[in-house]
Amino acid sequence: MRSARRVLILVAVAALIFLSPVRSTISGDEGFWLFSAPPRAAITQALGFEPTDAWLTRLQRAAIRFGTASGSFVAPGGLVLTNHHVGLRAIQRLSTPERDLVQNGFYAVTLADELKAPDMELSVLMSLEDVTAQVDAAETPGMTPAQAFAARRAAISAIEKASQESTGLKSEVVTLYQGALYHLYRYKTYTDVRLVFAPEFDVAFYGGDPDNFTYPRYCLDVCFFRVYENDRPAQTADFLPWALGGVQDDEPVFVAGHPGSTQRLNTVAHLEYLRDTGIPWSLTLLERRHAALTRYEKLGAEQARQAKDEIFSIENSLKSYRGQVAGLNDPTLTDKKRATESRLREAVRSDPARRDRFGGAWDAVEASRRTFAGFYREHALAESAAAFNTRLFSIARTIVRLTAERAKPDGERLPEYTESRLATLERTLYSPAPVFLEMEKAKLADSLAFLSETLGAEHPLVRQVLGGRPPAVAAATLVDGTALADVEARKTLVAGGARAVAASTDPMVALARAVDGEARRLRQRYEDEVAGIERDAYAKIAQALFAVEGPAAYPDATSTLRLTYGRVRGYEEIGARIAPFTDFAGLYARAAAHDSQPPYRIVDRWLRKKASLKLDTPYTFVSTLDIVGGNSGSPVVNRRGEVVGVVFDGNIQSLPGYFVYDAAVNRAVAVDGRAILEALRTVYEANRLVDEITSAAKSAGS
Repeated sequence: MRSARRVLILVAVAALIFLSPVRSTISGDEGFWLFSAPPRAAITQALGFEPTDAWLTRLQRAAIRFGTASGSFVAPGGLVLTNHHVGLRAIQRLSTPERDLVQNGFYAVTLADELKAPDMELSVLMSLEDVTAQVDAAETPGMTPAQAFAARRAAISAIEKASQESTGLKSEVVTLYQGALYHLYRYKTYTDVRLVFAPEFDVAFYGGDPDNFTYPRYCLDVCFFRVYENDRPAQTADFLPWALGGVQDDEPVFVAGHPGSTQRLNTVAHLEYLRDTGIPWSLTLLERRHAALTRYEKLGAEQARQAKDEIFSIENSLKSYRGQVAGLNDPTLTDKKRATESRLREAVRSDPARRDRFGGAWDAVEASRRTFAGFYREHALAESAAAFNTRLFSIARTIVRLTAERAKPDGERLPEYTESRLATLERTLYSPAPVFLEMEKAKLADSLAFLSETLGAEHPLVRQVLGGRPPAVAAATLVDGTALADVEARKTLVAGGARAVAASTDPMVALARAVDGEARRLRQRYEDEVAGIERDAYAKIAQALFAVEGPAAYPDATSTLRLTYGRVRGYEEIGARIAPFTDFAGLYARAAAHDSQPPYRIVDRWLRKKASLKLDTPYTFVSTLDIVGGNSGSPVVNRRGEVVGVVFDGNIQSLPGYFVYDAAVNRAVAVDGRAILEALRTVYEANRLVDEITSAAKSAGS
């Protein structure tokens, strides 16, 4: 019944959405805005508030890139707020069979109790600069798209290296409008990150997968970390004080976060490829992985503990992709996109100068997607390593490529091995996080079976990898024989350089060596026949939009810092009015409605504390903020720049948001700041943490 209802919702949503690329006229609260180009006039008109430069700078420097997600500083002593599901992997890696921090939660009573997370790196954007002219200058007349792609990549490497050497800040060139602009982002990084507080998993993910991407929600999806410098809490002058008074219905709100890659600029042909090929492939792969891990977790309590965070991540991705493809399968949506695209193409055709400059771009994208459809499986299996689903292969490939790439000039290396990115790569490579060998065998065996089933037993890659062995036997031989679970073994190999890697008899290293030639060939083919062509074509499409419709609006999201704005606001769902807030009373009512059966069972601690809780405390709320994956953990702030909540999800109507936005029903879901403080104070008795948050808020004048 629930799944059928969701399909009805998605169809209804798709019928309402006007799918279009970046436009000069933006609908409602739509947009992932650059901090270097905030829409001040639009914000003022929509919300009656114009953000100042000082307001924006503080928000920018308090926002944190937390891996592939988001977080924020909420006190001057390096205290970081994010989602529990964002910190879940670190929490799991800090757990042991005897001390399961995921299942039971964690609170550091003193600073000395805070636990250092392995291989974690948090980044704060300090400055950004337009380097489009420098990147474009690398391309010379007569270059093919592949040659231009390589030349731009070399220029980007040089810009990043020079910036890092001159500033000491981690430097990354970001591609905007899929190639129309390039911006240099400079980050301050923190690598000593310690866990302060995390609730129980069943509290953070209350309602489990059935409630994921729905509303109302009753999740305390939060955790706190702290960044340290020189073994002391970092002094973070730019932080977001807590709004002790909370937030109200219809109040203006903002998010500073790192939304993942969106495709709102994509052509019809590109979206059709995603609908018919790309997303279905991802779903098939994820469903296989989910089944394999589910089988493994059923072997026992320890196996379930080991697999928990990967299963959670896969289930989240599955639901997101299913929602995306449901939206793309609605003909009303694609027909409107096709009409919008046709209008732009006609405007280009009607002007000889525009026609000569931009006219072939859409056909180029369509041709590149047809080309990619012919080899995407091989590319995903070999280069993206879908056939080798184990952390141990990832380590082996990194070692093989690191020792090879280091011998090349920086501008000729694969981007992930350039000098500006080596520190982050090595931190991950030498992570002391535990490797669960039996789980790695199960994952690898299934992915090797998938390789054989997909390409056929006689395919050269399959014969090379399996050598006639059953996948489970091959996986066991590889995992049992490798020494790469040992950090020192990794360091020794890297220190020995390419010669040591070439001479290594470690079976996982040997596998990575054996398939690297084919993987690189497929990567190069993708760059030459797809990425290089599309980079040029989409730059032209963006420039055509600028020429026809005026100055650019926001670019697609790129996992870099963006500003979004909106209001706290409910919505209608199949004729029913959905209120913007839930409260603690609703949590207990929801449990009762489901006979307190998992995933609606309330943990013992919350049952014991029910009488002490203020049950009318707002728990979660929705707003019109435009968010996608990557925004998880983003702070929601009010006009005073105070934290009123933290984003942890979207409603089911938001799932096509990678391609579209509809202010009528698209909602960001956040944990209310008042609920966080009430839970910390009353349920967890985390007085030190509450005092730190509230003292910082009061000193800032909240």
